[in-house]
Amino acid sequence: MRSQMKRQNSQGKDGKAPLEERFADEARFFKAWVENPRITGAVSPSGRFLARMMARYVDPASNGPVIELGPGTGPVTVALLKRGVAPERLVLVEFDPYFCKLLARRFPRCRIVQGDAYDLAKTLDGVLEEPAAAVVSSLPLLTRPDADRTELLRQSFGLMHPEGRFIQFTYGMVSPIPRRSRANGSTLFEAEPSPPVWLNLPPARVWVYRPTGSPALIHKKPGAFAVKFKAGAEKMRGEIRETRDRVEEGFRETRDKVGVGIKERTQRARRQFELQRLRMSNDPALRPAITLLRKIGEHKKRPRD
Repeated sequence: MRSQMKRQNSQGKDGKAPLEERFADEARFFKAWVENPRITGAVSPSGRFLARMMARYVDPASNGPVIELGPGTGPVTVALLKRGVAPERLVLVEFDPYFCKLLARRFPRCRIVQGDAYDLAKTLDGVLEEPAAAVVSSLPLLTRPDADRTELLRQSFGLMHPEGRFIQFTYGMVSPIPRRSRANGSTLFEAEPSPPVWLNLPPARVWVYRPTGSPALIHKKPGAFAVKFKAGAEKMRGEIRETRDRVEEGFRETRDKVGVGIKERTQRARRQFELQRLRMSNDPALRPAITLLRKIGEHKKRPRD
């Protein structure tokens, strides 16, 4: 009973890991990144929104094991289990021995394999009893040469059913695996990106790869959140355009009013000046002074020898 209560208390009310455990995972991940940034590739585990997006492209009703590469502390593993993938089907390939121990403790019914994911065929030799349904990767692909990434995909396709999928997340906007061969320019595979996962920090997206000519993706339609986000963004853009048009129209009206006012004041000042000049020229007392000023002006205009 005590052990059962302890297991229950180790999870939050919503089934998520307690705050202390999440902070501990962040610290473990950061420590692993400091010690070997080329292997770990990130300073924190994948967020739950990104993990859900990755798990969304795995069909829990498909046949065969699901291979997860670089599970780390297990956020994507949790998402796959919540997606409905049985724990006995999950094969977790992790390079870091500490993370392997942590995964074995957290997911005792999953198969944990310590080894190099970039040599996947050798690492899983004798482990799989049937072709895999999918490969879900959190590996830092951009830290490796193009040839290594392409070879990883080739080996993954070799371990899966023909309709299997290789699922990979990235923080970039383009495919982390080259889509064409540099040798002859031929297409190596078919790929499709997910909607951006804006709520992940930093924002990310998921790429789903399949062999050329294979069936379409299982979950091609965007999720409800992506549809709502797109509709909200379009509405916001429309409101911004309307506000901009109103501001520009108000600016033009104000500019026209100011221009008319300046023109009217200028004309009024000129009329007053002309009236004052006429009064001065018709005043007998001011005529000598006006005549003197004219002579001075004419004298200044004369060319000097």
